[in-house]
Amino acid sequence: MARNSKDAVHLQRRYYSETAADYDVMHAHEGDDDYGNIKLVAALLRMIEARNVLDVGAGTGRGVRHLLDAIPDLTVRGIEPVAALIQQAEQKNRVAPGVILQGVGEELPFADASFDAVCSFSILHHIAKPDAVIREMLRVAKRMVLIADSNRFGQGSRAARLLKLALCKAKLWGVVNYLKTGGKGYAITPGDGLAYSYSVYDSFDLLGEWADQLILIPAESGKPKSWLHPLLTSQGVLVCALKGFR
Repeated sequence: MARNSKDAVHLQRRYYSETAADYDVMHAHEGDDDYGNIKLVAALLRMIEARNVLDVGAGTGRGVRHLLDAIPDLTVRGIEPVAALIQQAEQKNRVAPGVILQGVGEELPFADASFDAVCSFSILHHIAKPDAVIREMLRVAKRMVLIADSNRFGQGSRAARLLKLALCKAKLWGVVNYLKTGGKGYAITPGDGLAYSYSVYDSFDLLGEWADQLILIPAESGKPKSWLHPLLTSQGVLVCALKGFR
């Protein structure tokens, strides 16, 4: 299993290195480039009067750039494992050298509670053990953790959504997904590279242990059609975990 995990990381990083020059076009309208998401994130940061924020998995720096443009007096840092993506951030997205450090979300090179807010945009479904990254985000966050990512329970037909939810509640989804992916646990597509089956709801309990309040916002606009919204209706969800905010 360890070998498979290392192979998966190598495949994913090779994909990003090879597609770095075209990354922004290929991944347009993801969490860090969705105007609605950025407006919401900026509003939430203003709400807690954040002075500094960390973007985990900063990629080509789109999220960093958007946050700097939205809140000029905000200090924004980033962490990103792929050097080619950091180069794109500095060359194409006007991110100053040194703002984005090369490193991994599982081992953030920052002290406890060193950022008012820590965010990640559409990266956790690319990680075999996303909660390891979230634990680090919670460690270095002082007041807020923001995660915009996928939600498997809002994808597919109604029957498929209900079945996935039932399997997860029965603790059988891992076995089903293992068989479905031929024992790899992940799928590879040209547009998204290597990705795992993930929902922000998988990390709900972990976030809830740290936070005093959790806010869940559907990624897609439109009128809610069910009281199960956004659990079974939204393909992506923005979750805001707040601590010490009254």
